[in-house]
Amino acid sequence: MVVDQHSLDELSAEQLREMAARLMGQLRHQSALLEKLSYENALLKRMKFAAQSERFNTEQRSLLEDEIDADLAAVADAIDALNTQQPTAPETKQQAKRQPLPTDLPRREIRHEPDSTTCQCGCQLKRIGEDVAEKLDYVPGVFSVERHVRGKWACSQCETIVQAPVPAHVIDKGIPSTGLLAQVLVAKYADHLPLYRQESIFGRAGVAIPRSTLAQWVGTCGVRLQPLVDALKTEILQRRVLHADETPVQMLKPGDGKTHRAYLWAYAPGAFEDMKAVVYDFCESRGGEHARKFLGEWRGSLTCDDFSGYKALIASGVTEVGCLAHARRKFFDLHVANKSQIAEFALEQFARVYDIEREVKELNANQRQEARQHKARPVLDALHEWMTLQRQKVPNGSATAKALDYSLRRWDALTRFVDDGQLPVDNNWIENQIRPIALGRNNWLFAGSLRAGQRAAAVMSLIQSARMNGHDPYAYLKDVLTRLPTQRASQIGELLPHCWKAIAV
Repeated sequence: MVVDQHSLDELSAEQLREMAARLMGQLRHQSALLEKLSYENALLKRMKFAAQSERFNTEQRSLLEDEIDADLAAVADAIDALNTQQPTAPETKQQAKRQPLPTDLPRREIRHEPDSTTCQCGCQLKRIGEDVAEKLDYVPGVFSVERHVRGKWACSQCETIVQAPVPAHVIDKGIPSTGLLAQVLVAKYADHLPLYRQESIFGRAGVAIPRSTLAQWVGTCGVRLQPLVDALKTEILQRRVLHADETPVQMLKPGDGKTHRAYLWAYAPGAFEDMKAVVYDFCESRGGEHARKFLGEWRGSLTCDDFSGYKALIASGVTEVGCLAHARRKFFDLHVANKSQIAEFALEQFARVYDIEREVKELNANQRQEARQHKARPVLDALHEWMTLQRQKVPNGSATAKALDYSLRRWDALTRFVDDGQLPVDNNWIENQIRPIALGRNNWLFAGSLRAGQRAAAVMSLIQSARMNGHDPYAYLKDVLTRLPTQRASQIGELLPHCWKAIAV
């Protein structure tokens, strides 16, 4: 409401009081609304940026993330609108510097010039410069056609006909290029787009590809890529230190249309090994025999949780390396539940150990072992003595007793990393590699069969391993699918994600 000085002079005292009361009411309303929106904004930011490992599991975040981002934008707009309505002291606000758009993107120039370059005085205007603003545009996937023209050459004397052979392809006599096959695989197993959604996307781009055809392509590619996954598994089993973890995935039972709980197991070289890779193994259950079958004759140091399925491996000669994060989590849950002082002290000691681990992360194995012996060993020895004493004071069966017992029973395994600089302190490395599976479950709903699950595990092994080595999964799969039909079996290792190098065109 804007009133000039002349109008104010003409108002009576009663009218001025009414106006002042009305303006004060508006100000109180806007202040209350601003306070409400600021609180909502803080709450949304806490939900979005809080430590997901302890406050929200990955499934919850994947379901809520988009809505939280949309709400944050809406609240921010509302707050900006309110602030512009209220007179405030001038404030110098530093704007975040926006990163320039990639220079390799094609650019379409749109000119905006005055309708007339003649001044109102009649003179001709001269151009003295320009302002440029770039906006990122997007056009849905565009298809193109590769025309492979093979000329026929004939001899007029002997009537011999010469023609270049048909290039080897992953799918003989099929219509998809390796680029299209790579796109379908990455969309399905990295972006979690089921084939019926891809069918709709391709349809909107003007190309009708039935999902049954897409499924055939996926099945064929899975078979062609399996030798690569087998070679990756062989190389992983040559490492002395491995991580292992497993996560449930629903699998459709044949015949009755119901699902049961299957498991996707994950294996990766130790966090300090010189190889970055992961291999997923889809199995019908969580039975320990699956881990024994996968690892075979391997006998090294296995970082894992306290799942009983690994116990037979340990009994057969595998060295158990405990996960300190799991032990810490027991006390974290205890502290959240009742603000336990015992849990608080334990968490402080675990934090000291993790501070040391951050210091030694970039050291070599010998230096890391020496630093752990000097710094972490006294902390852990004191913590063990303290835990033993506290356990004598708490009743059996209590939550505190269970948290203490978890660590005390597995103390040797939990602290084994102190004596070996190549061992990790916890199993978080493999848990990070298994998170994409938890995200995908929201879109898959279930695996259609054991074979489908195993095929998904194989392709996801290559995709996630490519990511771990800094490769674009699409570029990697496209190149691998192009070279695989003519690659010698003895040189298959060149196509593994940690060895792969794109051929310069």
